[in-house]
Amino acid sequence: GKAVAKKAGELLKKTVLELGGNDPYIILDDANIEKAVESCIEGRLLNTGQSCISAKRLIVTNKNIFPFTNKLTATLKSKVVGDPYEDVDIGPLVSISARDEVHELVSESINLGAKVILGGKIPKTKGSYYPITVMTNVKPGMPAFDEEIFGPVFSIIQAEDDEEAIRLANNSKYGLGAAVFTDDIKKGEIIANEKIEAGLCFVNDY
Repeated sequence: GKAVAKKAGELLKKTVLELGGNDPYIILDDANIEKAVESCIEGRLLNTGQSCISAKRLIVTNKNIFPFTNKLTATLKSKVVGDPYEDVDIGPLVSISARDEVHELVSESINLGAKVILGGKIPKTKGSYYPITVMTNVKPGMPAFDEEIFGPVFSIIQAEDDEEAIRLANNSKYGLGAAVFTDDIKKGEIIANEKIEAGLCFVNDY
């Protein structure tokens, strides 16, 4: 980012640098819940959640909020956090300070009304481990909605319908990536191309 900005400055070129992300994954009314859950987990646990383009805000319509949340949580309970030299699903974060920053954002969100239904507490083990965490009742104004949480934290946001889901997805200062889940591929492509404000948007994948 610094290198690009330096070169652009030399040439007086306008630049916009996306050096992080808060990617929305939208689960619409007609989405395949099994596929959506699988993709959100793969897209969020990649590199222990330490990816700028991982699935950070899971925006789910009223119709799907309970089956999606239940399936996601049940699946994540089987995942193992631990020493990456052993048979585990994810390892530690990059540093203790990174883990503490993730926990601070989770704690601030809880204080503002988010509800933790899985994880959310620093384990008493040695190392920079953070548990897989699922939060519901996440809303704009909370760090779990507004900021990039760089760790294995799933922020679930409830939307009234497909249109509100799209509006919530675009309610962000970030615009790196996104995904939309729907059984209607043509509709998904229209939403991805024309309605989601992101550099790239996937349909039914991460």
